[in-house]
Amino acid sequence: MRLRYKYWFLVLGCVFLAACSPKIRTPRPETKPAEKEKVAEKKPVKRFSQANVSLLVPFRLNEVNLKTATKSDIEKFAMPIDFYQGFKLGLDSVAASGLNFKLNVFDTRDDNAHISHLYKNDGFKQSNLIIGPVFPDGQKFISNYAKENNALIVSPLAASQPADFNNPNLVSIVNNIDLHAKRIATYITKNFNASNTIIVLINTKKTEDEQFAAPIRSFFGNYSKVKYPVQEYASSYAFETKMIKGKQYVVIVTSPDRAFVLPTVEKLYKLKNLPSGGYNIQLFGHPNWVKQNYPADKLENLNAIVSSSYKIDYKSASVISFIKRYRSKYGFEPGEYAFKGFDIAYYFGKLLSTYGEDYRDYLTKEKYKGLHNNFSFIHDEKFGYINTSLMLLRYKNYALNVVD
Repeated sequence: MRLRYKYWFLVLGCVFLAACSPKIRTPRPETKPAEKEKVAEKKPVKRFSQANVSLLVPFRLNEVNLKTATKSDIEKFAMPIDFYQGFKLGLDSVAASGLNFKLNVFDTRDDNAHISHLYKNDGFKQSNLIIGPVFPDGQKFISNYAKENNALIVSPLAASQPADFNNPNLVSIVNNIDLHAKRIATYITKNFNASNTIIVLINTKKTEDEQFAAPIRSFFGNYSKVKYPVQEYASSYAFETKMIKGKQYVVIVTSPDRAFVLPTVEKLYKLKNLPSGGYNIQLFGHPNWVKQNYPADKLENLNAIVSSSYKIDYKSASVISFIKRYRSKYGFEPGEYAFKGFDIAYYFGKLLSTYGEDYRDYLTKEKYKGLHNNFSFIHDEKFGYINTSLMLLRYKNYALNVVD
């Protein structure tokens, strides 16, 4: 543990240097005559001699003193460091195939006034692609710059609604809650017979619960071609008084609050397994459940399903290879944000390398299955590019497994 702690100081020092000076990637090798003939046969591509990428991450280096920082102080910076290191490996992977990248790393300090200073920075102004800021407030602040300069801005971590940013040049990586709701609702319409199914929303009406419940309610009320009866209750106890034997209940618990969800799961489990004969219940949960801990045996019994934009398959050869590379380069295990950073860098790096100046025209055409995320973008003229790739995960054998 002491070795890892010491290593964080080294990492922060390296990040400090990275935030102050750009990184130059592997030069593109000379094209052989035979390769030139092949390129000439294809549609001309306006390739970059060097692709300029700017990464805006809140390292907040102004808040840390490397000489006096404690372990708890260093841990505060784990997320941006992890993301940066994964991103760097992703861009290195693309650079190895030919394109020369110039990576400018900027510490936003999670401060909009500091972000505004970047607008005068030559390296930033020459960006072919901007990744970040990572938080919603920073994304809102930079939206005017994006529109005025027709700059493509990637929002790597914010799960906000694209409409919140009012930026037609925005690329939203993380799926918003409406997409999660639509994914679950669509699955239900394909797998449950409306003649015998009752859809039940257990919704406390708290803000976060309602954000998930509202699009589900709207889907079944306005968009579903097949009409299902939909009931809504504030708790599983209120739901119990209205239950009818012989019906298929599709229960969607819209809360991410573990203190509420845990007793709800317990109650639904008991209702399904009554000694006198239980009710037929299929459970669907909030996407935040994947980060929480619930009784796996009860969720499996309820055939519980949640939506998620990510899942790491640690048996995958590409994931194993990434982990080995990360360990070798940085000395410890990659976290969740390292995988996110790698996928974003690799996907956009390949677009820049393959399509050059016209790369944004291919955002909606190029799909991607990554280590952590999958990307499938649609384009909205007002709100930019939105990642719609979502998977469903089912609790089985004490683990979450992909449904489809």
